[in-house]
Amino acid sequence: MSDTGDRRSRYCIIGAGPSGLAVARAFKNAGVPFDVLERHDGIGGIWDFSNPRTPMYDTAHFISSRTLSAFDGYPMPDHYPDYPGWREILAYIRGFADAHGLAEHVETGADVTRVVPEDGELWRVELATGEVRRYAGIVAAVGHDWLPNETVYPGQFTGESYHSVRYRLPSEFAGKRVLVVGGGNSGCDIASDAAVHAKHGFISLRRGYHFLPKHLFGKPTDVFFRSGPQPHARIAQPILSMLLRLVVGDLTRYGLRAPDHKPLESHPIVNSQLLHHLAHGNITPKVDVAGLDGRLVRFVDGSTEEVDLIVYATGYRREIPFLSGALGTDGAAPALWAHAFAPGHPTLFVAGHFDSDGGAYPLFCKQAELFAELARSAEARSRLGERMRSAAPDLTGGIRHIDSARHDVHVNTEAYGKFIVRLLREAR
Repeated sequence: MSDTGDRRSRYCIIGAGPSGLAVARAFKNAGVPFDVLERHDGIGGIWDFSNPRTPMYDTAHFISSRTLSAFDGYPMPDHYPDYPGWREILAYIRGFADAHGLAEHVETGADVTRVVPEDGELWRVELATGEVRRYAGIVAAVGHDWLPNETVYPGQFTGESYHSVRYRLPSEFAGKRVLVVGGGNSGCDIASDAAVHAKHGFISLRRGYHFLPKHLFGKPTDVFFRSGPQPHARIAQPILSMLLRLVVGDLTRYGLRAPDHKPLESHPIVNSQLLHHLAHGNITPKVDVAGLDGRLVRFVDGSTEEVDLIVYATGYRREIPFLSGALGTDGAAPALWAHAFAPGHPTLFVAGHFDSDGGAYPLFCKQAELFAELARSAEARSRLGERMRSAAPDLTGGIRHIDSARHDVHVNTEAYGKFIVRLLREAR
């Protein structure tokens, strides 16, 4: 490996996607020296469709509205639709970088493979090229939708199959009987593509889920719910249940199972298309897969379907591989205090490593302001270290989430935002 010198006065921000750029702006405004290392060829993270490892697909849109999804102080253009697609989002992210002069700080094609503490005060950063750098601190801002969560079922499938991270265009479904396995927002989007473009589509869901429409009473759903008082979950959940009964109705009429949990107890599925296609017979709902036999898929209710292609929309692992040595995780998802801090490592910050029930970019900005203050002040880092000796905060907003790995990093937008702002006040 080649050692290219000492950057002990600088922070290394790893990732030039939305969270990394939010941190870069905050550091620049606070006068904290930094470099941004981006493994791909351009700015944008997962929203850059040309990135070979992106999970982006051509029909992807935000599931939160442009109104509530913008970076602080940088609203999305008025001509954008309520739910922008990836092209608009990529242009917006790059516009944000240009407006704040961030591109000059970004080094593309810099693939970080390993980050470990060195000499008690520095961080050793190793790149895929063999280059070694040393930094005063690290901000890992790589997100968590890169490493596919592979699912294995008994038997062998002789048709085509792949994880949704590989899916790009609806034309891939032409003339095929397509099964989408998984009921997250990506799975429902991809199943809707199959409903239109496949010979016939199927979607396999392990359980019943609540479906939130994208609009309520003429407004984006998140705007509608945040346009008035924000009641506690004990009040909000019954109100939402009543509204969904009125607006969406009985989901079992579509062949879906009734949800086994209250609204907001799982990551929200914000999708109006899938129910439309179910109602028109363009796609068939199925229960969980039991096994595979050639091109025949067996389901746990005893039914079978012959399919040509299976798309596994089964989510992603929450790992940060280049930090596994520093945190001793050995490939497991890191246990972070407040989804941002690693106890014992005061100059290591993790940005955007959470799921929220609303727009994430405003939360990225709040994290970024906090990281900038901590990077500037050893005293603030010491106070945070004392704070971290206490129990991890409850960031659910009083909502009891269903038991799944995904919900280990799920936060209530209001609760998390308020907590990060409280930490920022304490840091100052």
